[in-house]
Parts: sequence; structure tokens; C-alpha cells
Amino acid sequence: MKSNAITKIALLVSLFSLVSFAQATEKVIGRLGQALKAGAIYSSPTSKARVYYKVKTYEYLIVKSTKSASWLGVVMENGRLGYVPKSRVATLPYNVTQGGVKASRSTPSRSGGTAAASSRDQIANYALKYVGTPYQWGGNNLRNGIDCSAFVQQLYGKIGVNLPRTAAEQAKVGKNITRMEDLIAGDRLYFWDAKRGKVGHTGIYMGNGYFVHSSTNNKGVDTDYLGDKRWRDKLVYARRDD
Repeated sequence: MKSNAITKIALLVSLFSLVSFAQATEKVIGRLGQALKAGAIYSSPTSKARVYYKVKTYEYLIVKSTKSASWLGVVMENGRLGYVPKSRVATLPYNVTQGGVKASRSTPSRSGGTAAASSRDQIANYALKYVGTPYQWGGNNLRNGIDCSAFVQQLYGKIGVNLPRTAAEQAKVGKNITRMEDLIAGDRLYFWDAKRGKVGHTGIYMGNGYFVHSSTNNKGVDTDYLGDKRWRDKLVYARRDD
């Protein structure tokens, strides 16, 4: 398979660095998606078509709806449209524009569009800017090295919410959300550490089952799927700051 501009997907890492709070009126290219499993991107909506690219599990994509109920379009680096089975991709509540990745305004908010809800959407949106920042235990630098609780603490600090330093302390603050189906973008998630016998990890819910966090598993800031058993079984608290 050739590795050139025609067969590569658009590089979303470079887009993450351009995320902005500003509500710009830029042209929407597509939605942010993430591959749930490895597989091919085809030149047309059939597995018999030519393969443009082989996507890895959890790789980011720019996706668009198609006329097919079972296929999604994938925006390639040269602007062409590839195709991937819809079952293999999670579509996240973020639009990809020419200037970056922004929270989708078409995503309904259960909190009635209040200022607090808007701020939470911004937190989930803005967190993507730091994908790739290395994990550092005890670190508090959003660009050079940070741990999970400092990541959540600093991002919430940007909207004037002062949180304690550790995940165990943060888990006691805010409105308790008891059902996963009630989670909305910007909610804080807290996970149990069996070795230490207490809450030991935290992240920020993005929507559609995904959350962003700084972890040793990812060696830094990245997204993970909350539906995975290893995360779902460890989730003990979800908190919201109204």
C-alpha cells in the first residue's frame, strides 16, 4: 500500500493544536470520529473496493454521513472521500473545521443551554488541545508533563472552578451523576485504584462514550472509550459543576 497524500487520512494531531474557544464561522469539514477497531478505508462503500488506508484502533478520523445506512465517509488528506463501515467508528460530538476541532452546536444539552453547560462543553473541547502531552506523576504542566488530577484541576480552573489537587479529593466535590446515560460533555469521571484502595484516577467526559485523560497506559493525554470493561468496571463517581 502506498503511503502518500492520496492514501493518508487527514492528520488530526495538527488540528488539535488549533482548537479555540472562539465560535468561528469556518466551514465544517466533517465530524470527529475514532476507530473502534482496526480496519480498511475503502474507495467506495463496499469491502470489494480498493483500499485507501488501513486505520488503527482508536485512530482519529474526519467522518461524514453518506446515503448508506451502514457506511460513513472519511475525509482523506487530498479531500477525497473514503468509506468505512459505520459499526467500526464512534462519531464524537465535535465538528472539524478548517481551523480546528470544535464542540458541535448540533449536540443537544440536557442542562438547557446555560452558561455553565457552555463552559463544560468548552472544557471537553479545549482538553483535546493537549492530546500528546506526556504523563508525569506529580506533574502540573499542561504542555511538558502532567498527571490525571492536575489535568482535570487546571482545565476546570480555566472556567473559574477551583478543585482539590488529588483525584480522591476531587471525587467528593460537585453534583453526583449516578447513571452513565445521564453523562454529558464536561462531566468529571473518577476511577477506583484497587492497589491503593481509593479513587486514584480521573478524566473528563467528552460525549458518545469517550473521555480524555492523562494516563500511564497512554503515556500522556489521550482519549479512551468508557464502554471498555477496564474503565467501566473501575468507574465509581461522576461529578458535575453547575
